Amino acid sequence: MFSFPTFATAVAVLTVLHRSVDARNVSNVLIYSATAGFRHDSIPTAVQAMSDRAANYGINFVNTEDRTRFNDEYLSQFDALFFLHTTGDVLDRAGEAAFQRYLDNGGNFVAAHAAANGLPESVTFSRTLGAQFTYHPQFQNATYVVERADHPSTVGLPARWRVADEVYNYGSDPRELGAVVVLSVDETTYEDDGDHSPWQGDPHPIAWYQEHLKGTNSTGLVGRSWYTGLGHSNASWHDDLFMGHVFGGLTWALDSNTTRATNPSATVGSLGPSYTPPPPAPTTSIHVEGDGVNGGSSYRFESGIFGGLSLVGSAVLLSSLWVLQAL
Repeated sequence: MFSFPTFATAVAVLTVLHRSVDARNVSNVLIYSATAGFRHDSIPTAVQAMSDRAANYGINFVNTEDRTRFNDEYLSQFDALFFLHTTGDVLDRAGEAAFQRYLDNGGNFVAAHAAANGLPESVTFSRTLGAQFTYHPQFQNATYVVERADHPSTVGLPARWRVADEVYNYGSDPRELGAVVVLSVDETTYEDDGDHSPWQGDPHPIAWYQEHLKGTNSTGLVGRSWYTGLGHSNASWHDDLFMGHVFGGLTWALDSNTTRATNPSATVGSLGPSYTPPPPAPTTSIHVEGDGVNGGSSYRFESGIFGGLSLVGSAVLLSSLWVLQAL
């Protein structure tokens, strides 16, 4: 408490808050990039770009195009499966059955771009993904609109994001399965001579998530699903905003608490080693109030508003408020 004989007494409480961060296992993520249709030349670029950033997120990536890896023993070590540009029938019946059992055991699913043009006859895959690709106009610039700014996959993106990519259209509306669209595209900002797939709903979905993925038969642990329609070009995977979008979606899926990275009772996922995420930037809470003398005022700033202030900056702010009290 600071007392000033000529004006109101001010009480200032400065608190630097840290959110607790719990240790977890390093998350194992299988990047599956097999193709049986069109093959994107950005696949190796994407794999390398994700691998280069893996340590920053406590993730261990494994890349395969071997469909025989889709068996119970092999898949059981992964906390998420990332389907990257997987076009066509990239799994046989045994692989699809193993994929189903992985999901039934609480596994998580993430996919990018042309994965929506894969396994078109698989009900499990389609429901887990959310919607299947129909067509796209030519590669061009378009404006993508953030629909949910509070989701990790859109944090840091501009509200209207100008991107050069293929604008995918889909044969159904993922929202009909309970998916939440986080990114849409403004259809007035690009050229498309097609029918815009009226079945996909409005606004035109581009990225979405399922809190509880719909491809599972489980009545117990149910993992998460996240998909983005972006990522066609090599340039995308060198773009920091796009990579933040992808890792935001992936890390959100990994936080499902349905695999061993975070839940030791789970039956699929990483068995270690342990990983402690870096703490978020501290936030600051300031409370200044007068004692009523000379019309003393009260100022209250909730945690986070001045999170970027240093202790020196906070002291300057407090001094300014005390001056205001004296006026």
